[in-house]
Amino acid sequence: MNTMDYMQELGKQARAAARHLAVATTERKNTALLRIADAIESRAAHLIEANQKDLAAGTSKHLEPALMDRLELTPARIGAMANGLRQVAGLADPIGTITDLMYRPSGIQVGKMRVPLGVVGIIYESRPNVTADAAALCLKSGNAAILRGGSEAIQSNQAIAACIKTGLEQAGLPCTSIQVVETTNRDAVGELIRMPDYVDVIVPRGGKGLIERISAEATIPVIKHLDGICHVYIDDRADLDKACNIAFNSKTQRYGTCNTMECLLLAAGIAEAVLKLLAPLYREAGVEIRGCKKSRAILPDIKAATEADYATEYLAPIMSLKIVTNMEEAIRHIATYGSQHTDCIVTEDYSRARQFLREVDSSSVMVNASTRFADGYEYGLGAEIGISTDKFHARGPVGLEGLTSQKFIVLGDGHIRT
Repeated sequence: MNTMDYMQELGKQARAAARHLAVATTERKNTALLRIADAIESRAAHLIEANQKDLAAGTSKHLEPALMDRLELTPARIGAMANGLRQVAGLADPIGTITDLMYRPSGIQVGKMRVPLGVVGIIYESRPNVTADAAALCLKSGNAAILRGGSEAIQSNQAIAACIKTGLEQAGLPCTSIQVVETTNRDAVGELIRMPDYVDVIVPRGGKGLIERISAEATIPVIKHLDGICHVYIDDRADLDKACNIAFNSKTQRYGTCNTMECLLLAAGIAEAVLKLLAPLYREAGVEIRGCKKSRAILPDIKAATEADYATEYLAPIMSLKIVTNMEEAIRHIATYGSQHTDCIVTEDYSRARQFLREVDSSSVMVNASTRFADGYEYGLGAEIGISTDKFHARGPVGLEGLTSQKFIVLGDGHIRT
């Protein structure tokens, strides 16, 4: 079977499965999630064995360190996958929820009911945990899913897919509810994003090149973000210890994630004091700082930042640094170079915090908290299908509600329009 026919067959099976999932009970969906979690834990050794094959192949192909970090499955990450599935099982089921029900002058009642999107196509690179996260959210929200992971994670993804199949079978749901594409042929992506008869929405997760391609070529709506150029602005009314902890954690807790800080903005009045405390921490962690002229006057050993640096998502132990006059300049910098992903202010001034929240146009805006919290699990969504910086349908971490739509419902008792 050629790639086109293979993908068309997956699409037909997903569409049929979606009809079953749309009416599946919450109990049955939760049972599937819990059984998948059990299978992932009981097969942890097998998952790590499969992952080691992917890591070995990645090493031979000289994949970048950030990519290898995303690819690796550790016992802790396997445990986190299982915990994410169980947390999603514990969340309220949005499907069938009726809101905004009200009487109209005619006597009818009009409201809205939450419904699944249908079939979700997810295209992602490196991270095998996305397979489990996506399965969890799509199942709980009543959607069938076609998952196309990167070729670098094929062994890991297929091992997780076997766990998903086991859980679906044990819960009495169609095995085709969640399908993981088995071919590494790149043509599969092109087919998946142009199957509007079978797929209702595409969610790409990966590098900028992948997402730009999907956005340009898809004939199906796309939920996406391109870059994660995240900022921390330390105001001159910030608590120094709090500021340093937040700025350090935002950059170094993990380097290869979209919510990692890439640019630190410092108010001029506090810059020297902050850098005296913070620069040695970054130096010890091996973080390369590229700074503006004012910051290099304080730290003469750092590299000069270029215009391109401020517009770069490094995904590495590199960061840009800029000293600004005040919060207004910081906000202008974020508007110019940011990607509307996640930006943070550290300040003890309530009025400035409120202004920052109002004026920074990002999908997550934070006060006195690490940018690394911009995550579906940390937001209480159980897991996330991705982060959207678009403004329509869903924005920020996309969890259960982001994978649903609404339909109007009308309740009457023989009412007719006159």
